[in-house]
Amino acid sequence: DPRGAGEGLPTLTVTTILEDPYVMVRGAELEGYCMELLAALAGMLRFQYRVRVVGDGQYGAVAAGGNWSGMIGEILRREADIAVAPLTVTSAREEVVSFTTPFLQTGIGILLRKDTASQDMSFFHFLSPFSKETWTALLFAYLLTCFCLFLVARLSPCEWNEPKNEENHFTFLNSLWFGAGALALQGATPRPQALSVRVIAVVWWLFTLALLAAYIANFTALLSSGSEQLPIQTFEDLVKQRNLEFGTLEGSSTFYYFKNSKNPIHQMIYEYMEKRREHVLVKTYQEAVQRVMDSNYAFIGESISQDLAAARHCNLIRAPEVIGARGFGIATTQASPWTKPLSIAVLKLRESGDLDYLRNKWWESSCLHQSRERWGPLEPPALGGLFLTLGIGLALGILAALAELSSSSRRAAAHAKKSCCSVFTEEICTRLRIKGAARQSQETSGKANA
Repeated sequence: DPRGAGEGLPTLTVTTILEDPYVMVRGAELEGYCMELLAALAGMLRFQYRVRVVGDGQYGAVAAGGNWSGMIGEILRREADIAVAPLTVTSAREEVVSFTTPFLQTGIGILLRKDTASQDMSFFHFLSPFSKETWTALLFAYLLTCFCLFLVARLSPCEWNEPKNEENHFTFLNSLWFGAGALALQGATPRPQALSVRVIAVVWWLFTLALLAAYIANFTALLSSGSEQLPIQTFEDLVKQRNLEFGTLEGSSTFYYFKNSKNPIHQMIYEYMEKRREHVLVKTYQEAVQRVMDSNYAFIGESISQDLAAARHCNLIRAPEVIGARGFGIATTQASPWTKPLSIAVLKLRESGDLDYLRNKWWESSCLHQSRERWGPLEPPALGGLFLTLGIGLALGILAALAELSSSSRRAAAHAKKSCCSVFTEEICTRLRIKGAARQSQETSGKANA
């Protein structure tokens, strides 16, 4: 596939590998992410290029005799000048060739089929929209609000006609019923009359309205997206399970990552793949995706390629954990004069947003439900504003009740020609039915008059 930016320009031989969406055959031409990237680089650096697909279909690994295979081997043998492909930058490859600045960032993830990765909804799945901490905070807020309703209704003179003779309708049980009615968006008696009680009631209604909206939205997303909790969240979960086989590309950087890792979990993954390498290691990425779709198999590979598979095949999903952050770079010979100019050109394409444009173009999802991120339980910080609003409302309600009671006490003290503090104390004791304190206050007042 010879292409170029004009006559009389230097011609580079480019090696690549067929992998969707990086390089694909369309008719008599090659197209894909890497081909558009290569065309952009050729236009910026003014060179022509001739593209050839790697002969052995490998990325590049050290063979038994010490020779390199794949695209790395072709560059070392001077069969190609540069390699533009999803080629991972590793220390072993960096020792024999040079890499430019990475044009794509990726990691190692786990690709699964949804029906093999998902688990049945639990009996209490309706509690999933909120975490345990959120439900606990909600219960505490409900009890605290009901207690404040009861307390404020007792303190406020507007909820009493004759506090010593008439029973207040806002008993604690009635307050609990009033709060529960608001949670269900239903009216409940008794109806508040005092401003202080109404303030707390309105704030509680606003709180429950926003809370119910968050619950309904999150629960609907959980049901519609089928995003119930995956039993395989991490590589440790993958090792512990016995239902799925797992493997990676033979001779890939992912395989050698687990081979060289000192992490015990990673070592267990490598030993599993090494013992069953004839059965669990695959030759191509397309074979890996097809095997995940057709059998109980989990593919360990580049997370960015797995994102593409999940976007193209709606029955696939990538597990949340990604390890081994790495990048895809353009490989050149170690003494190549093109390494630095290519790195600078890649940086310019990143700064101008062209790399993001290519990423969005070639990774566009064909699924109806494009988003694969699961709605997890809502943590308390996500609803912190609601709880703060509720707390402020409760404080305002109590302050309003005390202000109302203080105003009423001043009028009563002026009429009875008593101390405002003593009348205020008597009013509180009477409304809260604190008999012992009321009796003691009365005795003290009687002695003072005597």
